Amino acid sequence: MLSVLLTPAAFAENYPTKPIRVVVGPGTDLLPRVVGEKLAAIWGQQLVIDQRPGAGGTIAQEIASKSAPDGYTWLISTAAFTINASLYPNLSSSLVKDFAPVTLLATATFYLLVHPSVPARSVAELIKLAQEKPGKLNYSSSGIGTPPHLAGELFKSMAHVAIAHVPYKSAAAATTDLLGGHVQLSFQYAPAALPHVKSGKLRALAVTSAKRSLTAPDLPTMAESGLPGFEIIGWNGVHVRAGTPKPVIAKISKDTREVLKLPEVRERMLVAGLELAGTTPEDFAAFVKADLPHWARLIEQSGAHID
Repeated sequence: MLSVLLTPAAFAENYPTKPIRVVVGPGTDLLPRVVGEKLAAIWGQQLVIDQRPGAGGTIAQEIASKSAPDGYTWLISTAAFTINASLYPNLSSSLVKDFAPVTLLATATFYLLVHPSVPARSVAELIKLAQEKPGKLNYSSSGIGTPPHLAGELFKSMAHVAIAHVPYKSAAAATTDLLGGHVQLSFQYAPAALPHVKSGKLRALAVTSAKRSLTAPDLPTMAESGLPGFEIIGWNGVHVRAGTPKPVIAKISKDTREVLKLPEVRERMLVAGLELAGTTPEDFAAFVKADLPHWARLIEQSGAHID
């Protein structure tokens, strides 16, 4: 029998012809599940979520880096992956060299949260309190080198306050102790923070994005609150193995962007704290390129390191 070799364009036209593996590292799998359900309805093929949490996303990245460059394994990339490039000196794979960007799915701000017992209702009041009681306030994070940790270090540096960092093994654990009043403040990812803010169990003072968030338009930014230039955001995107045919990448990106435009998807994600994006591969590449040095500077300033 003669085998027929498909050109990249023909391969993309037929794509996908089998289920797609979606490797998810840190964070919620809500967004890839919702997007995956919509794409499955369009393509007639399932997108199977493969949750691989732990080690700050390095496990998920390592697994995805060993996949074939055919578009049938996706890596749901996050800010953790651009942080890891500076935090882990001996990674066996590189997000930039070993993967190809497909699309930025969504961004999300972090909230500066305080326990209700903290007598501060603005960032300015919190700074004053911290200056009056140096070393008496603690902030929790999901671990050394994570965005909440780096946000806290940036706050310490810009506000000139002495607050103690208490790292936990997970965001859930960091939030639990904040809810219990064992720590006084924390920078938490919007999807995780929103339920506690809405219930009144935690007080939000500001968001860390450069602009006000659609998830909490009444909350000021850290920059508006007296710390100009303060910006920390989280994000979710899709990467595939480097070498995946460009027409396949283009098809995945185009169809995914169409799903992200659906009103029901946008509304569901906004309620969950995510602001949908949807970019071309080229624009996502530029986004990642800019994100790498941003985190590298914060890691250097904080002195964070993983042995």
